[in-house]
Amino acid sequence: MRLLFIGSSKFGLRCLDGVLNLEGIQTVGVLSGRESFSISYNKDGVRNALYTDFEPFVTSRQIPFRLLSGKMSDPSLVQWIKELSPTFILVAGWYHMIPRVILDIAPTAGLHASLLPDYSGGAPLVWAMINGETRTGISLFLMDSGVDSGPLLGQAEEPILFEDTIATLYARIEEAGLGLIRTHLPKVMRGTAQYTIQDNSLRRIMPQRSPADGHIDWNWSARRIYDFIRAQTKPYPGAFTWLQNEPLKIWQAELLEEQEPGEPGALASPPKGEWRVTCGDGRSVRLRVVEWQGHEGEAGQVLGSKISGVNLRLPDRA
Repeated sequence: MRLLFIGSSKFGLRCLDGVLNLEGIQTVGVLSGRESFSISYNKDGVRNALYTDFEPFVTSRQIPFRLLSGKMSDPSLVQWIKELSPTFILVAGWYHMIPRVILDIAPTAGLHASLLPDYSGGAPLVWAMINGETRTGISLFLMDSGVDSGPLLGQAEEPILFEDTIATLYARIEEAGLGLIRTHLPKVMRGTAQYTIQDNSLRRIMPQRSPADGHIDWNWSARRIYDFIRAQTKPYPGAFTWLQNEPLKIWQAELLEEQEPGEPGALASPPKGEWRVTCGDGRSVRLRVVEWQGHEGEAGQVLGSKISGVNLRLPDRA
């Protein structure tokens, strides 16, 4: 197998390293991207929170390397790929649609962090956690012109634990994805791979997310807010709220089996290391914020002030 690898994330680099250890597969080229780039759904561009620089790793192994500088359909890029003569293309940790002009060069497989066809599209693990799902997974599939819609080579299921954050879940998903590559890529090479056609009636396509989508609505239930915060914590930009006209990022929270009077978003005067926040479900479950960080400077500056009875802003007041 003559393989072209496409990726730009830390997980993608781990996948490339795994491919280099498979017998009978020659990596003939690597295409990677930049940490910040323009993309169709955001005119201001986006930053890859999971980015890593592929170039030192690739060039030290004397593998042809190219950094994406324009569109995926750029004629010079397409010509570069054709000259490599790949018989298979593998995509992992990539944030651009692969155009038909490249798909026509060689069969192309990708990894997607969900149990396809469900949670196709953007930020599948984040959405699954926000939505309170208890299971997710990762899929290896052949790409076509649809949104994560090609035939499946294999899948691995992974539970979403109550104590998970996006980082702990993603770490297990990475290991499962590496296992899919080790299991199924040799089968593709030998011509023994089996493919499963996706059931499009079960497909849910999730929208992409931006940092602005992390705004907490304290009218939500405590459990939804807990899921919302843990789904967007580090290495992602984080959930956020407003206090005394200052934006605050909230990295961690836990549910408390307590209730105090107050409207959604009400803060009790915090003891050292925690904020107690009333949520909107009316149950005896409340949220404790145990880590916080301001968008500018240290949010700890507000801790010295009396904030009992102060409300965190709701989105319609921001």
